[in-house]
Amino acid sequence: MGDLLLIRHGETEWSASGQHTSWTDLPLTQRGEEQAKSLVPLLAGRTIARALTSPLDRAVRTAELAGLTAAVREPDLHEWDYGAYEGVTTADIHRTRPDWYLWTDGVPPGPDGHPGESAADVGLRADRVLARVSSALGPGGGDVALVAHAHFLRVLTARRLGLPPEDGRLFRLETGTVSRLSTEHGRPVLAEWNATA
Repeated sequence: MGDLLLIRHGETEWSASGQHTSWTDLPLTQRGEEQAKSLVPLLAGRTIARALTSPLDRAVRTAELAGLTAAVREPDLHEWDYGAYEGVTTADIHRTRPDWYLWTDGVPPGPDGHPGESAADVGLRADRVLARVSSALGPGGGDVALVAHAHFLRVLTARRLGLPPEDGRLFRLETGTVSRLSTEHGRPVLAEWNATA
């Protein structure tokens, strides 16, 4: 059985400042580019049967710099739609909603085309991705690399481990890292988290 390699894109200006970033397509910072390049040794020697990336440039660029030049864009790997909280920090939200918590409260609707998502909505997309890559992970397959975003990959981790989408809150994920979901006795397990070179 292959491993599921979860790669969070490198740093952007908003990830550094803590601003919620879903559809705003910011480039990697210089540090983000360096983070992405530093992932090459972590992926070297692995048999990548399939590589998918979010359609957003920060993820596509991270895949390229990490050596995953054949990665295919997968719309379902898009980050959680933050609706009206796009570009807003949690500290700013807490000024008017002191008890707000993304994982349980969701987000208010944003501009046209960005209604916001709940953890359950993101979980449905994560389930679709997992179904698409399951055959590549099977016997005789290899590893599958997914290059995407923090909140989405946290939800996907929860779903892969048989947990509800909201339990993605348990898996803090840093920029420019590789995490690995493997199997033990045929069951999914967390094997490595937030690895850097």
